Amino acid sequence: MEAPIFDGLLVIDCASYIAGPAAATVMSDFGASVVKIEPPGAGDPYRVRAGRPALTVAGRNPNWLMDARNKRSLALDLSNPAGQAVLHRLAAQADVFITNYPPPVRRRLRVAWEDIGPLNPRLIYASFTGYGETGPEADKPGFDVTAWWARSGLMHLVRAGEASMPARSLSGMGDHPSAMGLFGAIATALYRRERTGKGGLVGSSLLANGFWANANQVQTVLCGEPLSIQPPPEAALHAMRNHYCCRDGRWIILAVVPSEARWRVLADVLGGGLSDDPRFATEQARAANMGALNAAMAEIFLVRDFADWRARLDAAGLVFGIVAAPDDIRDDAQARAAGVVVPFADGSMETVSSPFWLEGQQKLPPRHAPEVGEHSAEVLRDAGFAEDEIAALRQSGVVG
Repeated sequence: MEAPIFDGLLVIDCASYIAGPAAATVMSDFGASVVKIEPPGAGDPYRVRAGRPALTVAGRNPNWLMDARNKRSLALDLSNPAGQAVLHRLAAQADVFITNYPPPVRRRLRVAWEDIGPLNPRLIYASFTGYGETGPEADKPGFDVTAWWARSGLMHLVRAGEASMPARSLSGMGDHPSAMGLFGAIATALYRRERTGKGGLVGSSLLANGFWANANQVQTVLCGEPLSIQPPPEAALHAMRNHYCCRDGRWIILAVVPSEARWRVLADVLGGGLSDDPRFATEQARAANMGALNAAMAEIFLVRDFADWRARLDAAGLVFGIVAAPDDIRDDAQARAAGVVVPFADGSMETVSSPFWLEGQQKLPPRHAPEVGEHSAEVLRDAGFAEDEIAALRQSGVVG
């Protein structure tokens, strides 16, 4: 087995909430040494996000467990010029510097590209923003619910009909896909550095990734074509690509590409007289009677439980998806077999792996997220700080 592809790379995670740190997490899965910069005391505010009892495990935030795994924590007061000097000394030795602080905060803390880039010509400075680096909203802060989900049109377009209210996105729903955009920028810059020896500034944004996630619809708008939101199930444009409630209240979504052959297979599986109904005998007839077909199939799915339908559709080789409930996610055997969900190195619990693999590469077994400043002294020693320097930084409160 090859050595981890990012073995020997030093990555500084000077970021929070969520895409920037998540990009660093992906690098850590493949061997990079990631130093998490956070304030002394309470640490990164993301540590306590969603920290109400329903979302904690043994007093720890699951979101933090996910996005801070494998990292070493350096508690550093960046509001203090001495803390900024420590970070600059680390950046001069690093390979990648990741931040998603809003640009005004970067300038105030002296972690902007103009501050960090000149320290190290081989450094890749990875900038993640809400709305991009230029334009009237460049300094505007954003979260994935605002800049990715809502601004891209996704929030509006996935509603089940005009009468439905827009749906809120879930925590990290846009951030984690966006992190892959930032990771792609970093990997591309590392390839350029292999060819030229030079680092540089790379970046991505929630706005760009939101438009990319919704690109089919955005392109339709840019072509001047009309665009409508998703209809409710009873008015779906095609019954073979609709979602249905089963007898036990569970849902299934069909994704059967329309054809006469597939229709016959589906009709045979469902029964209920669909095969013999003249309203559904041909593609043209089904299109003319789509409302009746949606209603008929909805009634048929209510006859059996979810597990029964799942087995029947699988046996017929039809494409469908389970609308997974929390228990389905937790117990998904395929997710484990495919390496999507993996155990922590100590076997105490599981986590979600980064969403790609390389032949010949074994991802590092994930380690638990650090406590605030857990590795401060270790990181500083590795960077060449003497023991008396470390002691003085601790004494002054610059390092926690």
